[in-house]
Amino acid sequence: MTTTVFDSPLGLVAITGNDTGVSVITCMNVSPFENAPEGPVAEPVRLAAEQLKAYFAGQLMSFDFPINPVGTAFQQSVWRALLDVPFGTTLSYLTLARRMGDEKAIRAVAAANGRNPLWIVIPCHRIIGSDGSLTGYAGGLWRKQWLLEHEGALARSGQMSLF
Repeated sequence: MTTTVFDSPLGLVAITGNDTGVSVITCMNVSPFENAPEGPVAEPVRLAAEQLKAYFAGQLMSFDFPINPVGTAFQQSVWRALLDVPFGTTLSYLTLARRMGDEKAIRAVAAANGRNPLWIVIPCHRIIGSDGSLTGYAGGLWRKQWLLEHEGALARSGQMSLF
């Protein structure tokens, strides 16, 4: 596994993966590395960094580098469903559960959403409360709001800012 770290409008982004794909993307305020990792970086990790930088610059709306998130079969199914939520749109947890065939699974769907290891790329930030509220985001609600504003989703849905 190799990791690369770069600065973004939301803090430091760390991307970890190997030659088969990216397995983890996280955002943090402070790097857990004393110094940035050095040495060769797996090609999918390099591509992910390049594409995420373009996303932050407003030049990219979808990603095509190989991904390899680790999770249960149910988590994987939720993450695949999240990939169908288009750039610039939002969906409620309830609607996502219904799309997956079981609205009673809303809590399980929300829990799997919260365990998404590929921040931004598997767009868990696009999932909101049924009342339109910005609920739950492992990176902090301010990051979720920034991402939705960056994608133009808040303006389209008429949602109000947290601030």
